[in-house]
Amino acid sequence: MGTGTAGENGSKAVSQDGGTRGAVVTHRGWTVTFAGMGINLALGVLYTWSLFKGAIEQEFGWKGGQLNDPYALCCLVFAFAMILAGRCQDRFGPRLTASLGGLLVGLGLVLISRSNSYAVWLLGFGVLVGMGIGFGYSSATPPALKWFPPSKTGLIAGLVVAGFGLAPVYLAPVSQYLLAHYQLKNSMLIFGIAFVLIVCGLAQLLINPPAGYVAAVKSPKPGAAAKPAAPTDSRPGEILRTPGFWLLWVIYFIGAGAGLMVISSVSGMAKKSMGELAFVAVAVMAVGNAGGRVVAGILSDRIGRRWTLMIVLAFQALLMFAAIPVTESKDMAALIIVLVATLIGFNYGANLSLFPSLTKDLWGLKNFGMNYGVLFTAWGVGGLVLSRLQQMLTANSGGSYHSSFVTAGVLLLAGAALTFFIRPPKPKAAAA
Repeated sequence: MGTGTAGENGSKAVSQDGGTRGAVVTHRGWTVTFAGMGINLALGVLYTWSLFKGAIEQEFGWKGGQLNDPYALCCLVFAFAMILAGRCQDRFGPRLTASLGGLLVGLGLVLISRSNSYAVWLLGFGVLVGMGIGFGYSSATPPALKWFPPSKTGLIAGLVVAGFGLAPVYLAPVSQYLLAHYQLKNSMLIFGIAFVLIVCGLAQLLINPPAGYVAAVKSPKPGAAAKPAAPTDSRPGEILRTPGFWLLWVIYFIGAGAGLMVISSVSGMAKKSMGELAFVAVAVMAVGNAGGRVVAGILSDRIGRRWTLMIVLAFQALLMFAAIPVTESKDMAALIIVLVATLIGFNYGANLSLFPSLTKDLWGLKNFGMNYGVLFTAWGVGGLVLSRLQQMLTANSGGSYHSSFVTAGVLLLAGAALTFFIRPPKPKAAAA
């Protein structure tokens, strides 16, 4: 098999595969990376749900668990749609997959803009928006990773998914403005139309490198041990039969679910001391969320995914315990609340760059879409189970978040301990 190379800073690459032998290929890695980030900036509307809950309760009269159900269902559908979307991305490419995602998100938001029915919101936001986010999100990272060498896997994955975490920085104030001037339903209609245009437009920039393209790899230092190559043809059916997959699944369930417990309710927590400025806490936490994805990606390229993941989970556990007195105090300064929320967002976001990077490292890029889609179900189940658990614990304790944070902290410590059991897969026997 021929190879092509692309310099670390060059704009051209040479592909040597069949009829394209010797052809000069324009390096589009950074264009694809930032197009994927832009798509995720739109799809991150999921993280602004805590801002919508107040409007839903006021305008529709929903109570209790109903307020979280469309969000929780959206998380679950998003996660399981990643399996089908990953298959679509692997087979038909990122352009079609992302475009379909944009259309589904738009359709779901337009549908709920016409109704205050609980069932319609479950269908529109929970199912259609959830599926659309899955299709868009699954098609943003794989093409970007294919343009770069393994030494940049963490950085590129972190940059692409940072868009999803960063979305509330602009969506929080925009949502606040739209809700104040156009009410809830019209706000959903505006978002629906805008996201179709943005996602479908940026999808046209998602391009895989040509067949035979291999990004340049820096030569190892003299005497350095070579890293074992990932099994590039591992399929979902194969990885599902390995204990290593289920270990990662449980750790992802804990890391993502514990973070989503806080993210889904941070606006309500902040309102106790910040009032109408609670959206600032949501926006600033988003900066931490996005920053955690990039920083963890870069750090994992240097010290390894496992050590980075262990540090992130342990630090997140400490933050959960530290958040107890912060949220229970009526006189706590807004700055402290925002700082704790930002750090929790930072550590949660780190998971979203570490697990796609681990997927590539352990099972290769050939079936990355489906492999990560299967692993990503842990994110959805964690979001559904632990967000629902948080809602129940808070309701049963008269509005206190004490038991929710204790539960999350204990789970995160267990997750940090489990990272010591992560091992690379055994190399496959060579063909005779």
